Amino acid sequence: MVTRHPDVCGHATSYMSISVKDPSELRAIYERRFKAERTRYRQQLWATLVEAYFGRLIPHDATVLDLGCGYGEFINHVRSGQRFAMDLNPQAAEHLDPAVKLFQQDCTHAWPLPDGSLDVVFTSNFFEHLPDKLALKRTLLETARCLKPGGRLIALGPNIKFVQGAYWDFWDHFLCLTELSLAEALENNGFVVRRMIPRFLPYTTIHQPAYPMSLVRLYLKMSFVWPLFGRQFLVVAERQ
Repeated sequence: MVTRHPDVCGHATSYMSISVKDPSELRAIYERRFKAERTRYRQQLWATLVEAYFGRLIPHDATVLDLGCGYGEFINHVRSGQRFAMDLNPQAAEHLDPAVKLFQQDCTHAWPLPDGSLDVVFTSNFFEHLPDKLALKRTLLETARCLKPGGRLIALGPNIKFVQGAYWDFWDHFLCLTELSLAEALENNGFVVRRMIPRFLPYTTIHQPAYPMSLVRLYLKMSFVWPLFGRQFLVVAERQ
């Protein structure tokens, strides 16, 4: 599938289908983009984001898949039942918790999971790495197939309305989305949108200060400041 890119949360750099599909190129992009000290900071950041916000959206006994898992920043910190991850980056396996099962594949192809086997699919800064809307549609259809009825997709990504030209600062960005375009895609492919936040987290951690985790926790509690700093959308949808 893919790998992901940077973002305040930004997991990893995810790309799977056409252009940046070569695992060796993905590895090179990711190693250049995330140095060791930045990777450590991102692990701390994601531990805080999961503990203070995203963990509340995931039942403790849920079966969860992290789509475009990168270095496992999200899925390694989730406390749930079974945990799966999907990414083309060959380095992903080196960073995942041993209890997380990795599917190293293109996410537009059939996932090696039974119908209705997942409770939650999480994805951060991943959809923008897909080559086109057909690839997104195929990915959403596989997501819907593998989720149980009422299962949840949690999607975070750069909102092109607010990121604008800075979106193209990353070589592996292709598909431009807003919260509304993603919501429409979801509703056309078996989902009901339950939550839609146009401005949630800042755009990227790349070339940004390493903020203290106390400040991150405070930011998550102060939703009234999100419109000032947020340039990523958050969309939560349920499979019909």
